[in-house]
Amino acid sequence: MEQPQPLPGSLTWRLSSHPITLLIFLGFRISSLLVYLFGLLFTDNLVMIFIITILLLAADFYYLKNIVGRRLVGLRWWNEVDPSTGDSHWVFESSEPGTKVINPTDSRFFWIAIYAQPIFWILLALVAVLTFKFIWLPLVGGLPFSLPCGARGVKEDRGLTLFELDMAMRSKGSLPRSSVPRNL
Repeated sequence: MEQPQPLPGSLTWRLSSHPITLLIFLGFRISSLLVYLFGLLFTDNLVMIFIITILLLAADFYYLKNIVGRRLVGLRWWNEVDPSTGDSHWVFESSEPGTKVINPTDSRFFWIAIYAQPIFWILLALVAVLTFKFIWLPLVGGLPFSLPCGARGVKEDRGLTLFELDMAMRSKGSLPRSSVPRNL
């Protein structure tokens, strides 16, 4: 009896156009969470767990920025510095419609992984606060939670950092101005 073929866009890595790229991407995404969650089972050294988690997140960012976005969904981004003012900004680019066929499976895996990982880190930050393990907050609370170039395929978009979002909300009157951070 034949097994039914999965539909395009199903969450099975076998339908991916770039299965090795996809598996390495998911491996980096999951490994940093696993090291953070289960590192204390293997060692009592908090500093080593912290460093390994940061290195895995850095490798994940490098691989995401330089390889995965371009191969799986046709996105790439880089940072440009204005030489006259010294201001930096992120430039986001998507492939022209019709020039690259995006595999629906690759796209689903990519966007689920992009949006799910920050949600897990936010939940882990809440757990650290609720369990009074404040030593972990620099790791779980200090991660950049701005998402690159949303699913809308914007050609140039900077995204918002938490500080910029906070300042935008204060300017609209959503947050009190008295709690504006002084030293950032």
